[in-house]
Amino acid sequence: MRPTRVTNSIRALRFANGEMTQAELARRIGVTRQTVIAIEQGRYSPSLEKAFEIARVFQVPLDSVFQYTVTEGDDS
Repeated sequence: MRPTRVTNSIRALRFANGEMTQAELARRIGVTRQTVIAIEQGRYSPSLEKAFEIARVFQVPLDSVFQYTVTEGDDS
């Protein structure tokens, strides 16, 4: 199995929504600011529940927040 990469648009969405701070997003989804930082930087993948909560905060579909990129040559 080849590695895959999940990327996100959280930083851009925060700025598009009144320059929401990481702390404000963290408060709204019930995590720490450090967790939001790690998610934004791709060092941590949130649970599916938290991913949906993030999308709900920004009122966008889940795939507008998170993108799943399949590596080249992966036939799955």
